[in-house]
Amino acid sequence: MLLTVDNLACRRGDLHVLTGLSLGLAAGRVLVLRGPNGSGKTTLLRTLAGLTPPVGGTITADPEAITYSGHADGLKAQLSVAENLEFWASVFGTLGIDAALAAFDLLGLRDRQAQNLSAGQKRRLGLARLLVSGRKIWLLDEPTVSLDAQNVQVFAGVIKSHLMTGGGAIIATHIDLGLADTDVLDISPFRAKSTDHNNPFLDEALA
Repeated sequence: MLLTVDNLACRRGDLHVLTGLSLGLAAGRVLVLRGPNGSGKTTLLRTLAGLTPPVGGTITADPEAITYSGHADGLKAQLSVAENLEFWASVFGTLGIDAALAAFDLLGLRDRQAQNLSAGQKRRLGLARLLVSGRKIWLLDEPTVSLDAQNVQVFAGVIKSHLMTGGGAIIATHIDLGLADTDVLDISPFRAKSTDHNNPFLDEALA
């Protein structure tokens, strides 16, 4: 297994969001997280990525194998497309960006500043960062936002290639990516219940 979780409890700030959650991610598999808005999908991904400490339970994975892509594209506006990817390649200690540019049809935009890209182009560049990470475990929060139907299929192809090389991904998405090697986890049953009876708004915040 690339990643295993046992009896995990998560919080967002001081608010307990999830409890008693267990899951596993095997090489060559995608785990899709489902649940209504506010159910804790982002909190879970950030906890798995090591950005938020868990309240309880265990996460077993090589932290150097994990990369996380959230709602923000993680771009430096004044840098070009190529310079943004070169920056991330240097952070991850990898070489070469041309394959990542080609995978997301960005070769013709390599010299354009990120601030001059459309929303969809920015998203594609943000996702191209995954390909220069050199990491096996991709944690993705609504990765297809701002992508048109054609580029959703391009992204699905990138995921498929990642799986074929022994990688895995946990994705919070409501989009069907058409991938055969997919498991689905509805996290709604693991929603934590408030024990503060004087504050009825805590449960509503998780709804």
